[in-house]
Parts: sequence; structure tokens; C-alpha cells
Amino acid sequence: MKRRTFISLLGGAVATWPLAARAQRMPIIGYLNAGSSDSQSANLAVFRQGLADAGYVEGQNVAIEYRWSRDQPDRLPALAAELVGRKVTVLYAVSNAAAYAAKAATSTIPIVFLSGGDPVEIGLVASLNRPGGNATGVTLFLNELAGKRLELLRETVPNVAVIAFMVNPTNPRAKVNTSELQTAARVAGQEILLLNVGHESEFDAAFATLIQAGALLVDGDILFSDQRDRLVKLAAQHHVPASYQVRESAVAGGLMSYGPSLSDGHRQAGLYVGRILKGERPEDLPVMRPTKFELVINLKAAKALGLDIPATVIARADEVIE
Repeated sequence: MKRRTFISLLGGAVATWPLAARAQRMPIIGYLNAGSSDSQSANLAVFRQGLADAGYVEGQNVAIEYRWSRDQPDRLPALAAELVGRKVTVLYAVSNAAAYAAKAATSTIPIVFLSGGDPVEIGLVASLNRPGGNATGVTLFLNELAGKRLELLRETVPNVAVIAFMVNPTNPRAKVNTSELQTAARVAGQEILLLNVGHESEFDAAFATLIQAGALLVDGDILFSDQRDRLVKLAAQHHVPASYQVRESAVAGGLMSYGPSLSDGHRQAGLYVGRILKGERPEDLPVMRPTKFELVINLKAAKALGLDIPATVIARADEVIE
């Protein structure tokens, strides 16, 4: 081979090496969500914003592998295993069940979770301040709101003999959430009708039993978040005043919601994923918890139900939809 030809070939090869190296160095986020992509687009956008705030933009300096179980929690272990097999840099698990699946799939890949319950109580971390192990994240502590949500609903719709509580029995927190609500109900002297709904095919049958109840509390679960529009529509069709845990449900037409900001939870999780990509360890990052809880009242929904929301409830609302 002539010297000039050799140098030309060598120069071309050198030019490609940095590109290959950059491609190999680009971290991969394994995104594991128990819901479906079409209903979680807003939350995904906020997660990406958190990543961007931490200095990472999908397609530029980070890649994301998506896995959606589409409200079928039994698929999560296999999906988590797929992501681990892809040798992702960090896993982001959305929901209690997704976090469990991620923890079972790996003890070495860092995990950031978004959990509705107490992550210590359900075994995701050793403590909130020092998580230990390979997982940390954001908890919404929705279970702590059972008594407050019941109180607000009773004040909004007084003299209701029976209030239904819709819960997903496949959620690892279902028994604890139910127990805490029932404890609050006993203190208040309120009768509770338990509605177990573990799949979207069970919604119609559940609402058919609501003739026994005068109002509905919907537990925090990604199935109910995923099926938000359908739940709101069914509640309106059955003329049932319903209270939800996240603002998005009231915005979608539900009567009221009380709870932390789900959107902010996803943004904070994006920031944590970014910090881990920069080299921080999950065990050193305290589990974040919400600092603000919002009461949202939808007066349009109240009017359709023929309800007059008490002035005391409206005065405490952070947002009133008219």
C-alpha cells in the first residue's frame, strides 16, 4: 500500500473514532411504566423536562428505552428483565409495582422510582434519608391523605350514608391504604363500601354496585390514572360525586381532588435520574417527598351533579375550576 493511501485511510478511521466513542458513552435510561404511552404523555414530558434541567436531552446526550405494561402488572417483571438485559445505565420505575419489578430484576443498576406509598414500609429502601442499596426516588405518600380526603368529601357531600372506596387489589399498597381509610371512617362514623378493581374490564361492574353508595373515593393507582377520562365519565353517567388524589382528574371533569402534584413528582424524578447519570449514588440521595398538597374543586362538575359546594370547602381550595 502506498504511503499516501495509507495516511488517507488512517485519517478517515481516526475521524470516525470519536463518533463511535461518543455513541458508546451515551447513557441509556430504562423507562418502566405500569401504564400506557398514550395516557402518560404529559407525565413523560415533565420527566424529560426534569432531565433537561439536569443537563440531559433525549437523543443528544442520553437515550431512553421505553417499556409499558399497559395496566397489566404481571408483565412488569419480564419488561424489567428486558431493560436490565439492555444494560441500561439507570432505571426509572413509575408506580409501586414497577419499582418492585425493577428491584427484583437488578441489585446493581441504579433505580429511581415514583411511588405512591411509603417506600420504607413497602421495602423499596432502608430509610428515607439513607435509602441504601441501589434505589431511591420520589414518594407521594398518598396513603397519609386517607383521613383528610374522607373529611373533605364528607364536608362536600354531607349526610351520605355510604361512601365507596375504589382500590386496585394488585397494588402492593392496597391493603394498607384500605386499612387506613377504614380506620378514618370508623373514627368519623362513616360506612365504607370497598370496590376492588384490578383491570379496566371491571369498571362497569364496579360502577353498577354504586347504587349502594352516595359518593366515591378513588385510590391512588396508575390503573386509575391511566383510565382517568373513563373513570370521570362513568362517575358523571352514574351521577356519583367522586374525589380523586391528583389534580389532573379534577381538570378532566372530576368533582374534586386532594393530593400532591403528580407532575412535580415526575419532574423531581427526572432531576434525580440526571444526578445519578452524573455519578451520584442512589444510596446517598434521600427519598424526596411532597411539600405541598392541593385541593382542586370543579364547579362545572358540581353543577352537573346538582351539588352546592359549601363555602367552607371552596375557601380552602387551591384551585377552583368554573
